[in-house]
Formats: sequence, structure tokens, C-alpha cells
Amino acid sequence: MRKPLTYGIIYILLGAMFTYFAINTVNTDGWGFFAYLFILMATYDVGSGIRLIGLHFRIKKHLNKKK
Repeated sequence: MRKPLTYGIIYILLGAMFTYFAINTVNTDGWGFFAYLFILMATYDVGSGIRLIGLHFRIKKHLNKKK
């Protein structure tokens, strides 16, 4: 079974990594294609991570209600 909390944390970490790459790229080369690509990927990963962590807590709440 997949664990949404684990995947959520991984996605958040990937988003932080792409944010770092975007900041580094802008500082060295300016606003180019890769800077926008890294920002887009970071936004997607952080959004997915937040959604998965929220899903984890909704599942946990639902399972606790059944008891």
C-alpha cells in the first residue's frame, strides 16, 4: 500500500531542491528557460506534497471515525 505521508514529504523535499536550483540559476545566469522550468517543477512538487499530506490526514481521520 502506498503511504501518502511519505510521498508527500518526498515531494516537498523535491520542491525545495528545485527551488534551490531555480535560485542558483537566476543568480548565475539570470531569468532564462531553466529558471522558469525549475520554478514550474518546484510549484508542482510542493502542491502535490501538500495535497498528499492532506490526504494522509483525511484518511487517518476517516479511519479513526470508524472505530
